[in-house]
Amino acid sequence: MTEQKIYKHQSGFQLENGFFLEKLNVVYHTYGTLSAQKDNVVWVCHALTANSDVFDWWKGIFGENYLFNPKEHFIVCANILGSHYGTTGPLNYPSTENPLLQAFPAFTTRDLARIHDLLRLELNIDRIQLLIGASLGGQQALEWAIEQPEVVDKLVLIATNARHSAYGIAFNETQRQAIYTDPTYGNGTASGGASGLKTARAIAMLSYRSYDGFLKTQTSPNNHLTEDFPAASYLRYQGQKLADRFNAYSYVMLSKAMDAHNVGRKRASIEIALQFIKAKTLVIGIDSDLLFPVSEQAFLAEWIPNAILAIIDSDFGHDGFLVEHKQLSDLLSDFLKYDKNRPSNGI
Repeated sequence: MTEQKIYKHQSGFQLENGFFLEKLNVVYHTYGTLSAQKDNVVWVCHALTANSDVFDWWKGIFGENYLFNPKEHFIVCANILGSHYGTTGPLNYPSTENPLLQAFPAFTTRDLARIHDLLRLELNIDRIQLLIGASLGGQQALEWAIEQPEVVDKLVLIATNARHSAYGIAFNETQRQAIYTDPTYGNGTASGGASGLKTARAIAMLSYRSYDGFLKTQTSPNNHLTEDFPAASYLRYQGQKLADRFNAYSYVMLSKAMDAHNVGRKRASIEIALQFIKAKTLVIGIDSDLLFPVSEQAFLAEWIPNAILAIIDSDFGHDGFLVEHKQLSDLLSDFLKYDKNRPSNGI
């Protein structure tokens, strides 16, 4: 398989807000071998709380016996800035002895894309044959394809948007408020805010799933219950599960980066920014997604030149991209075979 690797960028990096990171570490995984022609790169941009081991969290799509496998593809997945899993962030800033925690500087999805482009250059990758991302990962992939249109050949955007919505921002803010009310948040320890993080995750699950999904999987067959309902215990379980593997400071920073996502910022407009993309693009929505409704993917497909829009039928809401492996794999397989010539944007 592969081992986790660390790229240590020693010359520093200036964030979009002007803050200068003196040093920068990026944790990443690669799978397979880069071909002599360098024409088999698949780069994955992960979602909010995922890590760089895509074979672990996106099974059914990535792996030895799946569509994206190391026998055919050179697969790269890098952990994002601010995350819990080793890349520079609130718990891990190489220029200081102590973690910065809530004092870590704010960053954006544009910063995430620019940092991973530094890793691309370090890995001597000239072109990315397929760039794929879902949710926050899709926001990052979108920024990357706009900033580096000559680098990306094919682009897959799943359950994502060009600008984070007021509804999505509101959901994120309720989660942050849950963390802020935890008296241990900001107490100087890496574990601060863990209780609040559990509640935040429970709130998030309501946006990740759907009414029909909860009805189908969390309805008790016992009509006589008056407490201890499956839906309640499920949310407690999900909250504890995240608190065991993630930290509240990263969660706050990453949710704020998602809120700030807007490809039109400092550009002429969102619509014009999307037209800079030259990659052959597949945009995938999920029909039951509350957080990133299909209308947002339809907007992307309308303004990205010659993009294709596809919809996954699922009861699992936003999390459908992690659940509906067969539908997603079929759509991606068909897209990989798609070789229609497209004119240059001419922008």
